[in-house]
Amino acid sequence: MRPYSINTSNRTSQAFNVVLVEDDLHLRKEIAEHLKGNGFVVFDVSSASALDDLVTPDLIDLYVLDLNLPGESGLSLSKRIRSTHPFVGIVIITARLGLNDKLASYSHGGADFYLNKPFSPEELVLILQNLGRRVKKIDVEGGWSLSLRDRILLSPDLSHKLRLTGREKTLLVALSQAKDNTLESGYISDLFTNPDVDDFMSKHALEELIARLRRKLKTAQTADAEPAIKSVWGVGYQLCIHINVEY
Repeated sequence: MRPYSINTSNRTSQAFNVVLVEDDLHLRKEIAEHLKGNGFVVFDVSSASALDDLVTPDLIDLYVLDLNLPGESGLSLSKRIRSTHPFVGIVIITARLGLNDKLASYSHGGADFYLNKPFSPEELVLILQNLGRRVKKIDVEGGWSLSLRDRILLSPDLSHKLRLTGREKTLLVALSQAKDNTLESGYISDLFTNPDVDDFMSKHALEELIARLRRKLKTAQTADAEPAIKSVWGVGYQLCIHINVEY
């Protein structure tokens, strides 16, 4: 890959948060510096496990993933990211030229772009800019909107206005802010527990809360849509819709 020059004339007007996962240290730093020079906020790590340990101050808009990573592959990581964050942009970068790898990245990994090394750094910038604008548009227009003050949840097309209970609002906010939008059952129960007055949420009460909220959300979804909240075996529950929280 040719050297990455800083092209300030191509700087984006809106900052996008990018995670770069690349095990080649030299290449990773070159790509990161080039993206930063073009206005992106970049967090770079060397593996999927390092990504799992990464803590960022803001939500991530875009992921750039090497296909050949140590440990969990880029394909597996892409699939995992897509399942938990359906609206982010994902770019696969790889030296593999096989058609099967490219098709698998799209069909199984859920990638938006498959970029062969060596590639033009300017092309990567343009791809991420276009993806970033799409992601930001979805954030504003395509997600559900939750008003904390009014406890009202609006569907993406604004056709349904759901009034939430205090517990339903608390649960949705907690899930939307959790890593991978997933929380353990015990943690959720603790949110509604007041030990000072011996008020504890039982497992059955939690299941009832989840069931009622699922039914409420279902009324604003299409008939073939997957549940907005799914059970994660051995863990707890995961939020599968994107919610913009308005304070």
